[in-house]
Amino acid sequence: MKSTHFRHTYLMFRFYSGLKSIHFSLLLSILFFSQFSDAQKLSGKEINDLAKHKFPEAISNLTSFLKLPNDGHFEKQIQQNLQWCDSVFSKLKFRTQVIKTDGAPLLLAEKKVAPKAKTILFYLQIDGQPVDTTKWNQQNPFLPVFKEIDYKNKWTIIKSDMPEKEFNPDWRIFARSASDSKGPAMSLVSALQILQDRNIEPTFNVKVIMDFQEEMGSPSLPKAVMQNRKVLAADMLYIMDGTRHLSNLPTLTFGARGIATATLKVFGPRYPLHSGQYGNFAPNPVFGMAKLLASLKDEQGRVTLQGFYKGIELSEKDKLQLNSVPEKLENIKNRLGIASIDQVGSTYQETLQYPSLNIRGLNAAWTGDGVRTIIPSEAVAEIDMRLVPESDGERLMQLLKEHILNQGYHLVDSIPTEEERKKYSKLASFTYRLGSQPFRTEMDSPIGEQLGRAMRKVFGDGFIKMRTTGGSQPIAPFIQTLGIPAVSIRIPNPDNNIHSPNENLRLGNFLEGIITCLAILDEPLK
Repeated sequence: MKSTHFRHTYLMFRFYSGLKSIHFSLLLSILFFSQFSDAQKLSGKEINDLAKHKFPEAISNLTSFLKLPNDGHFEKQIQQNLQWCDSVFSKLKFRTQVIKTDGAPLLLAEKKVAPKAKTILFYLQIDGQPVDTTKWNQQNPFLPVFKEIDYKNKWTIIKSDMPEKEFNPDWRIFARSASDSKGPAMSLVSALQILQDRNIEPTFNVKVIMDFQEEMGSPSLPKAVMQNRKVLAADMLYIMDGTRHLSNLPTLTFGARGIATATLKVFGPRYPLHSGQYGNFAPNPVFGMAKLLASLKDEQGRVTLQGFYKGIELSEKDKLQLNSVPEKLENIKNRLGIASIDQVGSTYQETLQYPSLNIRGLNAAWTGDGVRTIIPSEAVAEIDMRLVPESDGERLMQLLKEHILNQGYHLVDSIPTEEERKKYSKLASFTYRLGSQPFRTEMDSPIGEQLGRAMRKVFGDGFIKMRTTGGSQPIAPFIQTLGIPAVSIRIPNPDNNIHSPNENLRLGNFLEGIITCLAILDEPLK
């Protein structure tokens, strides 16, 4: 394919060099234009065949990658993953650069096709959430295993090694970060390896930025992007992160909600008390916490904070676009095992357009085998809010703080002093942190058109375009600082146990991920 193009270019050079009246700069322009206008694109069948041929090697590479522990809290684990990524992209003939930050470093890989060509920046998340090894149904979350559903509808480890040619697309690889997000990262790497094997280059420059503390909210990313605007400059951003739509069809998501988190503590006695000796006498902070949390939502599941949903209005056009996603409310409810939904939006897609308030964790005393007959000294609630572009995390957190005060609580900085314990019957502490900001990209923009062409080539109409996702991604610094649009390329199966024990990636999804990335890399920008 490429040798034919070079022979064609050489013959053109011989012809034009014989015409002395043609200026040399014009000659170069003609040759440059011919290189890209005459470039041959892969067909949908060729993309599928190349991905299937590469798949056994891709599985092996992914397995090796998953064996590296990747908790962003630990410097040694960050460095091991950074070195692994650096080696992979160096072999792909990318120029790599470590970007130092106030926290974990970033890794940038770049391949220039032509100085004046457009540039796509790919974002890869390399770290994963902490693991509790006792909750996993395998020896180690960092020793990947392949599983299939048995006749009892349980996941069992496949006894034999993975076959080199034949595989069941419903088999899954179980390991931390298999779906979030080393699987998606390896989909892009595998597609780049296929292009290298075939001596094919995209018609645009490619940059890849790798983040090693995404699960910690990428605390150093905004400043790093600001300080490295020139080296990160691009025309658009593709995010290799996030779960597919519930249908498990290939998914493009054009926005994400932001996140803000808070810790609320309600204080009781100075230390845990015997419930027999002090029941009916010392107030239990759990009851206070329960009343406080219950006051945050009404009977319809709507947040009661005044102005929480301010500024969000869905037009009929918005609703038509949102509800074009093929899903049925009853099917979603049955899948989740719930009888009713919170009355925030009329459909699942509509609910994602509003901010949410969630209690993500509760703690007070002991349960299970360690349960004790006590009145605990404190109750703790961990809260998260998902934000949309129309909402502001600082404002919403202040609304929550004001609500706590209006319920009669006196807020302390950390632990109540003796004077505070004597003076106030309702004591609490409240701290919060703003994380990733929300973003939204227009679906009919140039970035959406290029992705649409690529997806249709390999999937026909069998893919989904979503306005936003419920999850959060640290992408706003790129959008705001670099002034570029962003879209998330969704690969993992929706039932992948993201952030939980037994995280997994369906093999059929991984293959389609490689196909998706190859189609995108082969699709010219217009």
